[in-house]
Amino acid sequence: MTAESPLKGKTILVVDDEEDVLTTVAEILDMCHVDTARDFETGLQRITKNTYDVVILDIMGVNGFELLKNSVARGFPSVMLTAHAVTPEALKKSIELGAVSFLPKEMMKELQGLIEEVVQGGGKRLWWQRSLKKTGPYFERKFGSDWKEKDKFFKDFVKSLE
Repeated sequence: MTAESPLKGKTILVVDDEEDVLTTVAEILDMCHVDTARDFETGLQRITKNTYDVVILDIMGVNGFELLKNSVARGFPSVMLTAHAVTPEALKKSIELGAVSFLPKEMMKELQGLIEEVVQGGGKRLWWQRSLKKTGPYFERKFGSDWKEKDKFFKDFVKSLE
């Protein structure tokens, strides 16, 4: 018998301009109540008026960094889920603005486990330590094996997680 997901009954907001991504995330997180928004204005309205256990934000097409600022200000653990903005700069900005994780859409199969760990960890920044272990090999293929060592920000960030 499998244990019940810690996501059961949680409320999640997903903001992405691609309908198929919203549908896929809602299917993956079917044990949750999932609110969706396809644009910045709707996403901001939902962040401002509702309470969420986790907020999942695209970067491109919905002004995800601005939504991230608002979500973090409300105290919602926020995860960046993106395809086109998978760059060291976007990762750095996500960390600086308070995202608890950053997941490339190519790794969407990891989403449920990632969100479960965010919820179980109380949405604390320390989640990045586990997140980077999962996404590290992907980033190494995409950015080069020394991507963290090349940038003082990432070296300091990783060290702060130890």
